[in-house]
Amino acid sequence: MTLGVLNAVDENSAVTQRSLARELGIALGLANAYLKRCAKKGLIKIAQAPANRYAYYLTPQGFAEKSQLTARYLSQSFNLFRFARAQYDELLAACGTRGWRRIAFAGAGDLAEIAHLCAGRHDLKVIGLLDATVADDARLGLPVVNRLKDLGPVDAVVVTDMTDPQAVFAALVQVLPRERILAPDFLKISRAKSRLTPEAT
Repeated sequence: MTLGVLNAVDENSAVTQRSLARELGIALGLANAYLKRCAKKGLIKIAQAPANRYAYYLTPQGFAEKSQLTARYLSQSFNLFRFARAQYDELLAACGTRGWRRIAFAGAGDLAEIAHLCAGRHDLKVIGLLDATVADDARLGLPVVNRLKDLGPVDAVVVTDMTDPQAVFAALVQVLPRERILAPDFLKISRAKSRLTPEAT
């Protein structure tokens, strides 16, 4: 979040608390708190501007912190890519070994892109993406649907949702045997039967 604040201030010194909150997807009060925290740490300078407004500027320390946070973010993103690619490659190889050829991905975000890259290395057909939160009809050259049955026959579903993978898994077990729902270990999905969401018969 600190990186988001520093980027916003660097791009526009006339940024308002309201526009910052909207850009970062946080409450107005939280945006104000982050600005004050950055100022207290000496990362930004707050100056009075006309019409009872404020102008925000990065300090030399703020520029240095922004560079460090950006480098850390890129490093973490690259590590996630390598980690996710290895685990999805293993899952998709297992699909091929079991003779599961028609595969769907549950989640249309960044993890779906990584899994899609891996799928090209195996004798599989990715038939589409299952994601009720996406308005697009297609991504990655694949159809996006909000009901699994709209994709036709499917041998297995690979979870590629990072927002709430446990909820995605819980929804999938209503329509598919749980052994045909695959997910990488790093998503930390509990495969135990839920007492709140019994499987459909």
